[in-house]
Amino acid sequence: MFRLEPRAQTSLALAVAAPLLALAITVLIGMLLFTALGKDPVQALRLFFVEPLKNGRALSELSIKAVPLALIALGLAVCFRANIWNIGAEGQFVLGALGAGWVAMQAGPGSSAWFVVPVLLGGIVGGMLWAGLVALLRDRCNTNEILVSLMLVYVAGLLLNYLVYGPWKDPDGYNFPQTVLFAAATRLPRLVGGLRMNAGVVIALLAVAAFAVFQFRTYRGYALTVGGIAPAAARYAGFSSRSALWTALLLSGGMAGLAGALEVAGPLGQLTPYVPVGYGFAAIIVAFVGRLHPVGIVFSAVLMSMFYIGGELAQSRMGLPKALTSVFQGLLLFTLLACDHGLQYRMRWAAGRKGPP
Repeated sequence: MFRLEPRAQTSLALAVAAPLLALAITVLIGMLLFTALGKDPVQALRLFFVEPLKNGRALSELSIKAVPLALIALGLAVCFRANIWNIGAEGQFVLGALGAGWVAMQAGPGSSAWFVVPVLLGGIVGGMLWAGLVALLRDRCNTNEILVSLMLVYVAGLLLNYLVYGPWKDPDGYNFPQTVLFAAATRLPRLVGGLRMNAGVVIALLAVAAFAVFQFRTYRGYALTVGGIAPAAARYAGFSSRSALWTALLLSGGMAGLAGALEVAGPLGQLTPYVPVGYGFAAIIVAFVGRLHPVGIVFSAVLMSMFYIGGELAQSRMGLPKALTSVFQGLLLFTLLACDHGLQYRMRWAAGRKGPP
């Protein structure tokens, strides 16, 4: 019979190869799925892996989706390293958009071009406040942060709907549930004329560098990591679990809120009921595919953005369902979990024991 045995240690090469193997298995299953649906698998894979990279305009659209995914995943990686399970980044993303939207609505025709800075800060504060609720309930009431953060996603969506259907609805918007278009001073500058790529790319790259320094070169980042890997050792060393809880959740919420603010100040330019598009949930996969490392998260965010764009292209050009994007995301997560299980355990043949004579 076969038996699973824990590996004494995992090599760095295997740890890096696991996401690549998971991607290869995902592509293989995808090809079988396209064939079963009666579609050309080569053409379908081309829409997912070639079209999003083929020219400057495609790369620009890729950046629009990759930036919020990377920012949210950076914050989630800090939480997950500390063994704090923030599953509600989507709600913090929405509150960030609301905070940024409220600040943006205060701008007028004569506002300075620097008005975009308080817009982004408003988004960060909104995300941190929403994550702070999770931290407060976990700290004071010992609630489960998974359930609380997840339920707050739906509360955030209801709050968004209330505002855009009610107090914040544009009076000249023909009764559509949307706010007024935000002033030009609240918008992020574009990096290339004629393309939608904006300064959010620069902000994301700076955030990657900052989180790499925080995680691997600061005392606080070290304390968070130790607390996640070995809680008993962290307590023995005097690291505060309460401080780790608040630090991780506030950082995570702030990054999700910043991502929401960049959506408001970037491609959206107003608030509608369609602000939440699932970035907060997809970023969980981005964080794990990126091995909870800031540099790895950059590559996994680009990959997940290709899934988003490829799904849209497959829907418009091949008549495939939009849900295909979620299918690819789920396949990638499950195959990665399977590969990670193979990293931690090896399968051995164990001879069956004979019963008593």
